[in-house]
Amino acid sequence: MKILLLGKNGQVGWELQRALSPLGELRAYDRSVANLDDPESLRELIRDYAPHVIVNAAAYTAVDKAESDVESAKRINTQSVAVLAEESKRLDSLLIHYSTDYVFDGRKEGPYTETDTTAPLSVYGQTKRGGEIAIATSDCKHLIFRTSWVFASRGGNFAKTMLRLAVERDSLNVVADQFGAPTSAELIADVTALAIYRLHHDAVLAAQASGIYHLVASGETNWHGYAQFVIAEAIKLGRPLKATPTEVHPIPASAYPVPAARPHNSRLQTQKLQNLLGIKLPDWQYHVQRLVHELVQS
Repeated sequence: MKILLLGKNGQVGWELQRALSPLGELRAYDRSVANLDDPESLRELIRDYAPHVIVNAAAYTAVDKAESDVESAKRINTQSVAVLAEESKRLDSLLIHYSTDYVFDGRKEGPYTETDTTAPLSVYGQTKRGGEIAIATSDCKHLIFRTSWVFASRGGNFAKTMLRLAVERDSLNVVADQFGAPTSAELIADVTALAIYRLHHDAVLAAQASGIYHLVASGETNWHGYAQFVIAEAIKLGRPLKATPTEVHPIPASAYPVPAARPHNSRLQTQKLQNLLGIKLPDWQYHVQRLVHELVQS
């Protein structure tokens, strides 16, 4: 099996290199080779390799910057994805793409299902939804994984920021009216690898699998609860901190105005994916706990 991975140096892309390499011949590229800001340039790259699977982990993810950089966000998140879908259809290959909770407006009370109406609040959300539509209308074989609150030990993340601030300050103010499930890039990569393996070895499953799936950890929290958990775990491991969990104070998102509106509800229902692959997604605390152990011990 020949697998083409785009966006190899991002949080998810980095983990995908590990998870996908046992499945076959993996070619992984970053933006210096696969430049999604130049959509048409991707065609020759794909045709030269003729992969059985294309995994697109590249995206324009600067949510606030996208509000004033609309055309670049469109090229990367919508137009390039349309090219990937067209080439995937021509090759009869499987396209795997990652989308986001930002395609929703966050006003629903409970978790969003894959069939709920989308209503993105930001340019980022609109361009990611555009990518979803481009894939669906191409009629290529595809899996679109919507995820949210993604973190990894590589690069910056919320846990690192909270631990740094807890060393410097006696108390912290953290948003408490946005809800979701912190989801590790490691989990996303492992589920992706399992999906590719299962579809490659089960023609019946592959024939009916195309569509959108929500891929997030189980359970839910808010940013305030997330911060409290991270700090409590670090203290258990002996990390000296000025700010304790009781000194993490809840505030509304309106206290921190940003250019791009965020959905207040980022909870995603994952039963469709769990049924497809016969898996149980772990609670969000599992991978966050592992991350804190890694950060404290480093």
